[in-house]
Amino acid sequence: MKRREVLSLIAAAPAAAQSTVKHTFAIQGDRFMLDGKPFVIRSGEMHYARIPREYWRHRMQTMRAMGLNTLCMYSFWNAHEPRPGQFRFEDNLDIAAFIRTAQEEGLWVIVRPGPYSCAEWEFGGFPSWLWETPGMKVRTSDPNFLRAADSYLKRLLQEVAPLQITRGGPVVLMQVENEYGSLRPPIGADKVYKDAIRKSIESAGIDIQLYTSDGSLDYMLANGTFPDLPSVVNFGGAPQQEFANFAKFRQNVPLMCGEYWCGWFDHWGEKHHTGDNKVHLAGIDWMLQRNISFNLYMVHGGTSFGYMAGANFGKAYQPDITSYDYDSPIDEAGRPAPKFPLFRDTIAKHLPAGESLPALPPALPLVEIPRFALNEQAPLFGLLRNPVRSEKPKTFESMSSSYGFVLYRTRLEGPRKGKLELKELRDYAIVFEGTRRLGAIDRRLNQNSLEVDLSGRAPLQILVENMGRINFGPKIVDDYKGITESVTIDGQEQKGWEMLRFGPERIVGLQTRPGEPTAPALHRGTFQLDALGDTFLDMRGWGKGYVWVNGRILGRYWRIGPQQTLFLPAPWLRKGENEVIVLDLEDARGPRTLAGVKDPVWDTPA
Repeated sequence: MKRREVLSLIAAAPAAAQSTVKHTFAIQGDRFMLDGKPFVIRSGEMHYARIPREYWRHRMQTMRAMGLNTLCMYSFWNAHEPRPGQFRFEDNLDIAAFIRTAQEEGLWVIVRPGPYSCAEWEFGGFPSWLWETPGMKVRTSDPNFLRAADSYLKRLLQEVAPLQITRGGPVVLMQVENEYGSLRPPIGADKVYKDAIRKSIESAGIDIQLYTSDGSLDYMLANGTFPDLPSVVNFGGAPQQEFANFAKFRQNVPLMCGEYWCGWFDHWGEKHHTGDNKVHLAGIDWMLQRNISFNLYMVHGGTSFGYMAGANFGKAYQPDITSYDYDSPIDEAGRPAPKFPLFRDTIAKHLPAGESLPALPPALPLVEIPRFALNEQAPLFGLLRNPVRSEKPKTFESMSSSYGFVLYRTRLEGPRKGKLELKELRDYAIVFEGTRRLGAIDRRLNQNSLEVDLSGRAPLQILVENMGRINFGPKIVDDYKGITESVTIDGQEQKGWEMLRFGPERIVGLQTRPGEPTAPALHRGTFQLDALGDTFLDMRGWGKGYVWVNGRILGRYWRIGPQQTLFLPAPWLRKGENEVIVLDLEDARGPRTLAGVKDPVWDTPA
């Protein structure tokens, strides 16, 4: 079946369109009540920003076929408000269309608007421009932060308010903040902040049931919840102990796992995660036996396209990969994963009388792309213009640079030799004298220095990449990007810097020519398609960088794995000629070629 026919079939599928029947959702004792009857929420999490709009309906139909009755979703502030007051709700950011589609597919909806989201998303959803205000303290009662958060929530919820169940829509629950209790006091004990976020949501015309979501440990529940709102708990293993912990905190309320982690996310340079199906299936079975609601996180992860993958910090900085496959029951390309029928069968055992599972929607086509060459190039340094000058290096945020790269350039007064130290590098730097590469410094490995022998005849150039702002934990509050303090050579501070920025907009009108320039460089090639379908670009043989197809940025690749392919959705392709641009930071390890394959490749090279 042709892709266009498949999408038409999906669009025309029977749907439970918005009904004139008035529905009600409430809490009665220890039960959720829908239209006056006990209701068990069988939810799955999907994020509209991570899924091409053309595929929303297909993904929803697939989760319905697995036995779910509710869709849970995050909104990401930095996607909706990339610059102050400039809001975006087009393309796959049209939250209202996403919710309406869910209703048409017979799904109830839980909205998690933020302002903090986490979700392995850049900066936990916060826009980096917040830090353009000196001293801004995110996720606190800082008046500057609260004003910005209130403005965002009011505008976002203009889209959502008409779709509440109280107004004929499918939205039954809305979360206040997100896992606030996970921040240990004193950071996570700002009652003024929590109250302000709740007030912003309520004053935006939200009159449905609000709730909070936290871990089940005592301090998490004590600091993250409100006494008059239901609280759900998040976990990924056996539910017995989690709900036993919760029972010590609160009883005679509806029980729900707000995030049941049925997979996990990946960091660059680490092994690809897969979940323990036996544990998860037993957990779902246990909860459904007891009429306990749950939300599978993630039922379909999708992709953190572009620069939107976040980072964690354990013993060191851990940037997330582009794929948000999450080992979900529905894979990154929207296909039922091997665990899908296992989850479906477990849920099917507990369906209420009279309810049956719908059939899977038609599978979407996939295509292979024969290997093609990228024969035209442009050196990256030649594209950088309009330097910012300063005695000391400036952060990305102080230059209104959200993502991508900054080239830090300075001239030396004669030869220099010794340890080049970048104090508080965020996150990955390649050091050059002129165009001669001297080495890389990687924050993941707790590196901050490099031995150099500089002639002084060419400028010292340090290309710094933002690998993703931390999205979880106490270090989220100060993860500024770039060279955030100083540069010293053999202990002597180097001053007098030019800073040149590179972001995704710089590929527009890119001029290339045949040849193989010294890295870093952009490489251009084309391929032909007679039929459209999803594919995965095979990046094996390349080094580290980003990929654009027909002007759309797919995301970051890196040879260290575990991700070796980039998901390329069919709606971003066209019949005939397609253009690919690859920014590679490393010199060629072989021919500059690419191919499209039908399945992702997971591999961490030794």
